[in-house]
Amino acid sequence: MESMLNKLKSTVTKVTADVTSAVMGNPVTREFDVGRHIASGGNGLAWKIFNGTKKSTKQEVAVFVFDKKLIDKYQKFEKDQIIDSLKRGVQQLTRLRHPRLLTVQHPLEESRDCLAFCTEPVFASLANVLGNWENLPSPVPPDIKDYNLYDVETKYGLLQVSEGLSFLHSSVKMVHGNITPENIILNKSGAWKIMGFDFCLSSTNPSEQEPKFPCKEWDPNLPSLCLPNPEYLAPEYILSVSCEAASDMYSLGTVMYAVFNKGKPIFEVNKQDIYKSFSRQLDQLSRLGSSSLSNIPEEVREHVKLLLNVTPTVRPDADQMTKIPFFDDVGAVTLQYFDTLFQRDNLQKSQFFKGLPKVLPKLPKRVIVQRILPCLTSEFVNPDMVPFVLPNVLLIAEECTKEEYVKLILPELGPVFKQQEPIQASNMILLIFLQKMDLLLTKTPPDEIKNSVLPMVYRALEAPSIQIQELCLNIIPTFANLIDYPSMKNALIPRIKNACLQTSSLAVRVNSLVCLGKILEYLDKWFVLDDILPFLQQIPSKEPAVLMGILGIYKCTFTHKKLGITKEQLAGKVLPHLIPLSIENNLNLNQFNSFISVIKEMLNRLESEHKTKLEQLHIMQEQQKSLDIGNQMNASEETKVTNVGSQQIDKVFNNIGADFLTGSESESKEDGLQNKHKRASLTLEEKQKLAKEQEQAQKLKSQQPLKPQVHTPVAPVKQTKDLTDTLMDNMSSLTSLSVSTPKISASSTFTSVPSMGLGMMFSTPIDNTKRNLTNGLNANMGFQTSGFSMPVNTNQNLFGSPSTPGVTKMTLGTPATLPNFSAVSVPPAGAKPTQQRPTDMSALNNLFGPQKPKVSMNQLSQQKPNQWLNQFVPPQGSPGMGSSVIGTQMNMIGQSAFGVQANPFFNPQNFAQPPTTMTNSSSASNDLKDLFG
Repeated sequence: MESMLNKLKSTVTKVTADVTSAVMGNPVTREFDVGRHIASGGNGLAWKIFNGTKKSTKQEVAVFVFDKKLIDKYQKFEKDQIIDSLKRGVQQLTRLRHPRLLTVQHPLEESRDCLAFCTEPVFASLANVLGNWENLPSPVPPDIKDYNLYDVETKYGLLQVSEGLSFLHSSVKMVHGNITPENIILNKSGAWKIMGFDFCLSSTNPSEQEPKFPCKEWDPNLPSLCLPNPEYLAPEYILSVSCEAASDMYSLGTVMYAVFNKGKPIFEVNKQDIYKSFSRQLDQLSRLGSSSLSNIPEEVREHVKLLLNVTPTVRPDADQMTKIPFFDDVGAVTLQYFDTLFQRDNLQKSQFFKGLPKVLPKLPKRVIVQRILPCLTSEFVNPDMVPFVLPNVLLIAEECTKEEYVKLILPELGPVFKQQEPIQASNMILLIFLQKMDLLLTKTPPDEIKNSVLPMVYRALEAPSIQIQELCLNIIPTFANLIDYPSMKNALIPRIKNACLQTSSLAVRVNSLVCLGKILEYLDKWFVLDDILPFLQQIPSKEPAVLMGILGIYKCTFTHKKLGITKEQLAGKVLPHLIPLSIENNLNLNQFNSFISVIKEMLNRLESEHKTKLEQLHIMQEQQKSLDIGNQMNASEETKVTNVGSQQIDKVFNNIGADFLTGSESESKEDGLQNKHKRASLTLEEKQKLAKEQEQAQKLKSQQPLKPQVHTPVAPVKQTKDLTDTLMDNMSSLTSLSVSTPKISASSTFTSVPSMGLGMMFSTPIDNTKRNLTNGLNANMGFQTSGFSMPVNTNQNLFGSPSTPGVTKMTLGTPATLPNFSAVSVPPAGAKPTQQRPTDMSALNNLFGPQKPKVSMNQLSQQKPNQWLNQFVPPQGSPGMGSSVIGTQMNMIGQSAFGVQANPFFNPQNFAQPPTTMTNSSSASNDLKDLFG
């Protein structure tokens, strides 16, 4: 069995190769390329059908080929009879033109090996579809093997055959003579076409009402290809040797029976004894019952029975058959209308296309794709019809696979995407495409989306029609997830923003904002913060709907997990924009509440985030401060033990008398503690710090301070006056310095007469716990001073270097509350000149402790005050330094006169920077010797 199958397969392959080679020698191949063998048709299925294309136009065709090797078994005259019969049928078909007849594209060509002609593209013959696979390629193509006729196809196919017969009988006055499934061809669109006019008969009196058709007697000696198929032939052909138009209607009845009975004819004919078979058939037809027609639909069963009637005059004619209710089907009528579409005007077409969407769901997909879609796409050449055709094409596209869409529909939509004329039709096309945008983006390949679909969306956003813009803005969010990000960012978003800013329509502006709000989730955070949010501040209108749209975008960005607004954006841009908008007069109560709600949420988050940041920063600062205090205390202890001075201190105090270096350290510390206790109740941390400071001060107190050499005062009281006059003269010379000094505050005024000494010119000492500028000198030099109330930067000393024990800390150029030195040379109003009364020098006794020797004022007056003052004059390019230094020095001198002392470790500011360790050397002793002789 297997060997037989292999032998058969090799034989078929050989025959196929032979047929292909035979075709190559036919003149048809000059203009057409012959492709694959797809079907068979014609009388006895003798014609092999190939697909092909026309070389010049690439138009698809079907190539019918008859291989002469099939009739090698016949005698020469029989071969000639067969060839002549086949030629006659093709030639007759070529002369006839009707939509229900197979259209010939190229006439018959004969070569030594074959006959060939070309027709419109063909799918198969009805016989192939009904299961007769003779002369088909092996294996049988799956599209034929699995083909099933739908009811609508059967109805409309039989209707088409009836219409073709009506044309032949009424218009051409011709009888086909061989209506069989082999001679009914299904073209590529599924339409049923008539061919096989080998035995057609024309009327001998075509001008008369009753045509007469000559009929030949049946000759059983002729080859089968020279005779019609007897199983579909009317009885009168054989029994009475007559024929008429009704004979074709009998054949139509047998075809209808075969269609509903899987290709099986109603009667089987014995070709060896055909007369006996037809006599028996005639008897059966006279007693034909409903049981024999049980497979035929009930609504057409009686009509089939009439067609199979023995009496020709009883049979319905072709025109009557086209009007039976069986063919009055929605699907059949729809397909019939498409076949006559070229005869309709635009108004009729538009009405038909409007109702078509209701019909399409009732039709099978294959019928729609094969029959309806080609007719619809052919109407795209008519711009006025595109708006009516396009909805149906897109409706079909929804039912197609992506491959079918790309192959069958997308190529036809290309020109429609770009259509812009006429304007009204173009606008309607845009609306239709926008409504089906999700379909287009889902099934269209990415390259084609970028080149065809998205440009159409951009055109819709820029369209002059407000309706189109609104629809486009409403639809964009539905397919935003299908748009690639670069196109979204660089092309779509800018056009939405432009539409919002430039439109005069409130609806377009609001829809633009709504659209942006809905597609925010498809954008990245920084693009929203840098591009979308700044755009909101550019919107000119203040209508409530616009304001609520702006609020919606802010809220969506603020609450979205992926997006979010930074703390800096909230404080610097968002809230300053939203708060003024919230009090617009056009907003109602609910809208205002919405604004306030969002603003409060933003403020709460702003407060929470920044408070958390500050708390964390405070903790870090406290930890660092604790570390710095520990380092400061260790460094301070080392400093007090070594008791070292710096070169800056030596330079500043080089010419100052030793009397100014003495003072009561204990008194100053007690005053500092007193001032501390005057403050409000201290926190636990402050008390701990105070205890540490007191402990440190006690340690320093127990150390042996440096003391100047004791000198016996030589000068009498009279010489004190000379010192006072000298100091006053020197102080007067300060008015010539270009030093900018602020005005004296109410608490820092001069007292009446400077005869009490320079230190008595200042009435009120300032809180020495906060403003002590010379606290570093106390430990090394053995005196305490307090200064005026002025801001002091503890990070810089007098000379701009890091803080050093014994050096006053201050910021150069910092405005300070200083006494007006110009007032020193001019006594206050009502005061008597200094020279008019003797000076009371008793106040100078306050400068000296009870156990410390005094230095004569004459010795002090012999120093060079101008040189001492010049040390405090700021260099060029350092404005404000002179006033600060002088103010500091005068502060030190003035408060020393009152005996007010400050503890250098009592002020927590002294621990901000670790002090520089001073080296104990002989320079300090030498300086003191120079001062005291």
